[in-house]
Amino acid sequence: MRAVVVGGGVAGLVAARDLTAAGHEVVVLEATDRAGGKIRRAQVGGATVDVGAEAMVNRRADGVGLARELGLDVVHPVVASSRVWTRGALRPLPRTLLGWPLDLDGLAASGVLSDEGRERALAPRDVPAGDEIDDDVAVGDLVAARFGDEVVERLTEPLLGGVYAGRARGISTRAAAPVLLDLARGADLPVGDPTVPVFAATRGGMGALVERLADGLDVRTGVTVRSLRRTAAGFEVAGERADAVVLAVPAAPAARLLADLAPGASAELAAVEYASVAVVTLAFAAADVPDAVREASGFLVPPVDGRRIKASTFTSSKWGAAHVGAGDDVVLLRTSVGRLGEERLLQRPDDDLVAASLADLHEAVGLAATPVDALVQRWGGGLPQYPVGHLGRVARVRADVARTPGLAVCGAAYDGVGVAACIASGRAAARDVAP
Repeated sequence: MRAVVVGGGVAGLVAARDLTAAGHEVVVLEATDRAGGKIRRAQVGGATVDVGAEAMVNRRADGVGLARELGLDVVHPVVASSRVWTRGALRPLPRTLLGWPLDLDGLAASGVLSDEGRERALAPRDVPAGDEIDDDVAVGDLVAARFGDEVVERLTEPLLGGVYAGRARGISTRAAAPVLLDLARGADLPVGDPTVPVFAATRGGMGALVERLADGLDVRTGVTVRSLRRTAAGFEVAGERADAVVLAVPAAPAARLLADLAPGASAELAAVEYASVAVVTLAFAAADVPDAVREASGFLVPPVDGRRIKASTFTSSKWGAAHVGAGDDVVLLRTSVGRLGEERLLQRPDDDLVAASLADLHEAVGLAATPVDALVQRWGGGLPQYPVGHLGRVARVRADVARTPGLAVCGAAYDGVGVAACIASGRAAARDVAP
């Protein structure tokens, strides 16, 4: 069988690898100048660092398992404590599950909430266990019904904003955090091993994962696929003949390519919204960095506080110098900018985004130094949104696509935006076209 995978992000590369391992001839067509999608490494301050996704969920085997299959070392954060920059101060991040408080005493002591917000959160109300819970509901609405609006504003929003760059009241609980429905019904929290880290990465950065995946594959960059046609013998894609096709591209290009073959799926995918974000990576002389940058893994910023950045990761502290490849004389950190609906902010020049990041870092942690290097990586339309009803949309898309044997879709628009979820999505697509 000859297969064409359209899209060289992690989902597409995994699909191509699995099909190749099964003995099929595979070509990957990637529109940009490199494979990897939203996983990318670049040089900043003499170190090679991730300027896109920097980690994967450790407790899900899809990501760490693949890394080990590829012979890559898996590393975990050295410093895992995070902060919330809210109400004028850096405060400890209380223990939550995607913004659902798990330790009310810790929440009360953190200072994250006002007196009124704390009083409401400490007197949680029962959430209806009938149709309102059985149907889909926005994460923010579910948390607010139980703990109040301020918990959503100062905890749920920044936590989900880091993953989806969306708004908590617009993100589907069933699609993004189904375990919260169980908690709302009164179920016990699944008990995991507290010694097992939540996050992991490949040594030297997540970029090593996609670089290793691409090794040995026929990846052709700079190829924009504008049409997908069914033929008597199979498919024709950008002049390539194929018996099977995997579309591992964002929703909008997938919608265009499916317009004739799967018009129902095309219409569904055309309606998917995306948020644009930017990652600002900064390198500082170690002597210029205050202790606050060394004592935590970073901080989150609730949108209600009106800051310019939405989070900062203290890269050198979080991962350690061995992971990022920086010397002891350089400290690396990064900020992220942009949520759904903030496209105008991201239209500003790189220098403005760097200046905005530095201004917020100065106020948050007292970092007043000039960086020795800086890099702005923009991810236009980088993160698909999962609104209420998302799972129904995905089911309809896949049902329509399945009517054309040998055709499958995968990627962040369907089953999760994280690295591990995209890996699982790519593997499922490979199985779909070559069962």
